[in-house]
Amino acid sequence: MSGPAGAPVVVGRDVWKTYGQGETRVVALRGIDVEIRRGEMLAIMGPSGCGKTTFLNCFSGLDEIDRGEIVLDGVDLRSMDDRAKSDYRARKVGFVFQAYNLLPVLSATENVEMPLLIAGVAAREARERARAILTELGLGDRLDRRPAELSGGQQQRVSLARALVGRPAIVWADEPTGNLDEEDSRQVSVMLRTLNTTYRQTIVVVTHDATVAAGCDRTLRMRDGRFDS
Repeated sequence: MSGPAGAPVVVGRDVWKTYGQGETRVVALRGIDVEIRRGEMLAIMGPSGCGKTTFLNCFSGLDEIDRGEIVLDGVDLRSMDDRAKSDYRARKVGFVFQAYNLLPVLSATENVEMPLLIAGVAAREARERARAILTELGLGDRLDRRPAELSGGQQQRVSLARALVGRPAIVWADEPTGNLDEEDSRQVSVMLRTLNTTYRQTIVVVTHDATVAAGCDRTLRMRDGRFDS
């Protein structure tokens, strides 16, 4: 990570996003202005269809915006073509999804080391780092298990490890406890906070889970494509 602690790592100015045309036109983001501080753990809450996931997709560089400005870790997303964005996400951004998105034929260790190998990290170092973070997340006895041999909570911890192993500047988490029972949700929430505190990585969590939001530094509430003032 670069830059002083507490400085903005995400800056959005007058960000708009529209889907469809004519009668099917939906304005998903309506002039979003936001700053997210380095090392902050931020929750984004709001009703279904309010624009939370669109916000995550646009501000992480997965989706284009109609107008406005998004700067991630000092880089203006508009200055990058698709290849540069893909490279940036591989090096600087981590993702955690509700559906885990683990490769079923790979072990927990192999799933976690994959982004490191893609980024050019030597195989031995990638294996060591993957095993270390999985052990830190309480999966030291599950390193060689495939996803089907893990519980939902354990699979989400593998997903967390995969997102964090590359030490990204920012981690985007979309409903990370959405498929988990109450106890697994609590454990994942605690782990997110512990990792944020330990590594000072910026974590933005889109969530309906009040327990997850309660563990964050700040909560922004979205309605109709805008944050409540």
